[in-house]
Amino acid sequence: MVDVDLDTVRELVVARERADLAALTGSAAVLAGGTWLLSEPQDHIERLVDITALGWPTLTVTDAGLEIAATCTLAEFDTAATPAEWPAAELFPLACRALLASHKIRRTATVGGNICLALPAGAVLAVLTALDAEALLWHGDTERRIPLSRFVLGPGRIDLRPGEVLRSVHIEAAKMRSRTAFRKIALAPQGRSGAVVMGRADVDGHCAITLSAATTRPIGLEFARVPTDGELRATILDLPRELWFDDPHGTPAWRRHVCTVLAADVLAELREARP
Repeated sequence: MVDVDLDTVRELVVARERADLAALTGSAAVLAGGTWLLSEPQDHIERLVDITALGWPTLTVTDAGLEIAATCTLAEFDTAATPAEWPAAELFPLACRALLASHKIRRTATVGGNICLALPAGAVLAVLTALDAEALLWHGDTERRIPLSRFVLGPGRIDLRPGEVLRSVHIEAAKMRSRTAFRKIALAPQGRSGAVVMGRADVDGHCAITLSAATTRPIGLEFARVPTDGELRATILDLPRELWFDDPHGTPAWRRHVCTVLAADVLAELREARP
């Protein structure tokens, strides 16, 4: 019997090599930080597969970009050492501070967990989506890659097939060289984010605005150039009603409105930072 608070769990498998991930079948679940997994009943789980002993490098910088292991903790992500010519890394600590989490949680919870939970307020997920990150998924000896913008389907819903595990996410170097801006709002000073808006202006002039927390999943709005305030406002207001999230941290109408306000601030900052 495994000594955890999940009384349906009968086995703990510590994965030390890729072949050990074959234990991810049926009623098995991945264990990394475990800050959510162990926080509430999981009656469908009978086996835990601990992936923290696989020894994946936390953060890998190459000429191609940045590779972030799924087992990278939020604290490590917050303090990531990246090249000076990668200003987009300034979003990392902003994302971690947008989360409602204690210091202890930040040292334990993982980037992979924040992605796979697919919560609307998942700020690390949102920042990685805003930077066009791509997920690497392992299944046995095979693997596939998928943009995070397509990996997350809705609240708590992801495109993770049976037996698959999230290995890492990759951000292209070109995206890390982009200028960025970040705004968030919550109904309480230390409360869960009600809306987060991020902007990215690429070196080639392309612009992306990402909405999260206010929406059921991160929503990316793409423009050939930095749009005008009116263009962006009209695009946001034209989003389907079902994309706006509704919970005690904000109504859909309020979230849609504050996104237009935050988006105007984001555009202003991107214009000011223009070389």
